[in-house]
Amino acid sequence: MGFISEFKEFINKGNVVDLAVAVILGGAFQTIVTSLVDDIIMPIIAMIGGFDQIENLKAGPFTYGKFIAATIKFLLIAMVLFSIVKIMNKAKETIKEEE
Repeated sequence: MGFISEFKEFINKGNVVDLAVAVILGGAFQTIVTSLVDDIIMPIIAMIGGFDQIENLKAGPFTYGKFIAATIKFLLIAMVLFSIVKIMNKAKETIKEEE
């Protein structure tokens, strides 16, 4: 087998695709958690504690728009990944049927 054939076989293994999806979704979910802490929870703590700043973040109004945007971005990434995996699975089924 040539290098290209071996590479195709490696990429098409289910566990490689699953790992890639997990890493990408993990990174996108990290954005949601970071936004939740920075934009929602930290201002609450700052208001309760009477602090003007916590870790150089102003304890002003909640920036829940950033949290909503991070959540929407996560959902869009998940939808695109789902579509890619679905297309790959359909292609695998088609190839197996042709053999």
